[in-house]
Amino acid sequence: MRKNFSRLEKERGYIIKSGAQLKFALVYPNFYNVGMSNLGIHIIYQLLNSMPNVSCERFFLPEVLSVETQTPLNKFDVIGFAVSFEQDYFNVVKMLQLAKIKLRTDERTKFDPIIIAGGPCATFNPEPLSLIFDAFVIGEGEVILPPFIEVVLENLPRLETLEKISQVAGVYVPTFPKKVSRQWLKNLDEFPAHSVIITDDTEFNMYLIETARGCGHHCRFCMAGYCFRKPRNRSLEVLKAEVDAAKVYGKKIGLMGAAISDYPQINELCKYILDANLEMSVASFRADSVTKELVEALVKSGLKTLTVAPEVGSKKMCAVVNKNLTEENIFNAVELGIAAGLKIFKLYFMIGLPFEELADVEAIADLTTRLKKFVGNCKLTLSVNPFVPKPFTPFQWAKFADKKYLNAALKILRSELKNLRGVEIISESIKSAEVQAILARGDRRIAELVVKSDSTQKFLEVLRDSDIDEDFYLRERAADEILAWDFLDMGFEKKYLRAEFERAAALKSTLACFDGCKRCGVCK
Repeated sequence: MRKNFSRLEKERGYIIKSGAQLKFALVYPNFYNVGMSNLGIHIIYQLLNSMPNVSCERFFLPEVLSVETQTPLNKFDVIGFAVSFEQDYFNVVKMLQLAKIKLRTDERTKFDPIIIAGGPCATFNPEPLSLIFDAFVIGEGEVILPPFIEVVLENLPRLETLEKISQVAGVYVPTFPKKVSRQWLKNLDEFPAHSVIITDDTEFNMYLIETARGCGHHCRFCMAGYCFRKPRNRSLEVLKAEVDAAKVYGKKIGLMGAAISDYPQINELCKYILDANLEMSVASFRADSVTKELVEALVKSGLKTLTVAPEVGSKKMCAVVNKNLTEENIFNAVELGIAAGLKIFKLYFMIGLPFEELADVEAIADLTTRLKKFVGNCKLTLSVNPFVPKPFTPFQWAKFADKKYLNAALKILRSELKNLRGVEIISESIKSAEVQAILARGDRRIAELVVKSDSTQKFLEVLRDSDIDEDFYLRERAADEILAWDFLDMGFEKKYLRAEFERAAALKSTLACFDGCKRCGVCK
């Protein structure tokens, strides 16, 4: 309790409401400094507290007392978890256990809160969590939560409430399964998205502003590029107003979006932020759209490391993943960084992708070698991680590469680059990536394991003691196989994704989204 009071004293912008008809607990199943760096928490917190009959308070691991009023989690009417990462599934279990809330939806009664999940993981495959959550928000909360709250405020018996919220567009209730269509915000300017609660105790200590949602580049491994279509930008006028509102806090501006450099007026926005005597940072950018002005603005703001995500090293694999970055793009981005005075560069790569061979891994080493020669005494850090196939991507049918292959790939990189001074390789553990792959494409059999697991280690123990063969979830899926998430509608048909998978096999690229495009169906 003392820790929560201490946190509240350091915050500006929090809201405490009394007498509201509905008490909503907004939970981020990770630590406070991580959760407060998640812009989605700020967006939903403001949205719910703007409703006259709703009071929303926050919870973070491991506390089960609210930040605002130190009220126990089990005293709220609705508990909403924002689930962004598969590894946090176990933290959901842990927090419910700590709060002494029944873990399974089928064991709860009229005296228990309604427990819902939103965020990327809830949107692309809710089944591994379907025994825990009463309902899932499929899509963007600004569109779905207002009608959801209206139903809950009717105060019907529990089962009637669940049945009625299952009829709300974008809500999936496992007790009343049906086809659910993802809902998304058509005009971002209607809901400006920025930091609401200001505190220094975050991962990055920034004032966050969302520039855009979605991505139209069609990278075939990327769930965000498919589950958050179509690409949408906020107007420069709205972003300028948000920058103006941030001045009073004097914090670095953190621009959020799938690829900040794709924002059409990024140079004007950078100038506006710097002219306001504020520093800036970006969540990510693409090497093929980065500008001199953006890099210089970042360096002036204190950037020490420029991050580029080639993902692959060979032309063949560029065609497979449909990431149309050329070596010229990569070298140009690095050159802009060097010209601005940077000495450290980070490169993201994946191994174990569909149709990849060890020769393609050697191409990563070759690209790195040539890049190191280009940057001279500058340092290169390679983040090399196993590819994890995700639902609602063209690679949802792909296998998770076997351990022997992944170890061989890492051995090649370490062997060929070991004599290069100033080159470091870091990598996620293969076992951790395997668990992520099992959860990402899991079904209700996996849900039976998740509900018994409050840690990754516990999950592995439960999995080992079960009759489930983990290879069943890591294998390649058949083209006509029924997938656990097929009942969800992201706005495009399954055959569209399969055609993209086949284009990957044929080394054919696909154009990025463009105005008037009707290919995938989202913009029909």
